[in-house]
Amino acid sequence: MHAKLPHPFDEATRVTAGDSSWQGHTSDDYWAFVGPFGGATAATILRALIEHPQAAGDPLALTVNYCAPIAKGLFDLDVRLVKANRSSQHWSVELSQGGGEVATLATAVFAERRPSWEHRVAQYPDAKPFEETLPFPKISASWANQYEFRFVEGEMRIGPPQAEPASTYSKIWISDRTPRKLDMLSLMSMSDAFFGRIFHARRELVPFGTVSLTTYFHTDAEELAAEDITRVLATADSKIMHKSYADQNAELWSPNGRLLATTTQIAYFKA
Repeated sequence: MHAKLPHPFDEATRVTAGDSSWQGHTSDDYWAFVGPFGGATAATILRALIEHPQAAGDPLALTVNYCAPIAKGLFDLDVRLVKANRSSQHWSVELSQGGGEVATLATAVFAERRPSWEHRVAQYPDAKPFEETLPFPKISASWANQYEFRFVEGEMRIGPPQAEPASTYSKIWISDRTPRKLDMLSLMSMSDAFFGRIFHARRELVPFGTVSLTTYFHTDAEELAAEDITRVLATADSKIMHKSYADQNAELWSPNGRLLATTTQIAYFKA
């Protein structure tokens, strides 16, 4: 029997362990216009942390600052446990290439999540089922074609420009094009799998790139595995686009109605 080939996402986020320096490799399957898809880079960093022998608990927050372009090929991850106490860990990760300058700087918090009082304030978005929603056509950036996007509301439409900016709000089903059970790594990556809100507002593609991304996890690995899902229902929006920078915020929901993650980012644009 032939060995089963790894999923493209697992291949893209694979890391090789070292003492403090780990290694990863960019993937042509998850390439954006000028560098790797930021979600795949963030997931690779998270994989190094999850697989680290000192890691305890589950990811609670990950912030990734994209400092400089990452070239195709190998990169190093300098992983450091900054502070640990009884219930949480604080990590720092620097991504560099060829022993050179840092291209990506990340911080993460891992925590032991214990049963507690809870209050679920956010409401599950009303949405047409995945099966009844049309897939978005493929686009030129290879990373986007590793996902299947099904817009319930706020589909990206390019041209012609309108007098008034279009809505920046989207409600969308996101799944791996080759089905893969959702875990913390793919949840991290999907939290960056949105088209720039400025593309929606202006109905055109403009130079754009994430500068800083923070994702907060509202589930742990065990709970997420029990959801047994291959897709999320997500909402994304923007509050402001001003002097070359724009925010973006999003929620990622399980089809079973649980809020899995929230995320916010600041991105550069030229328009």
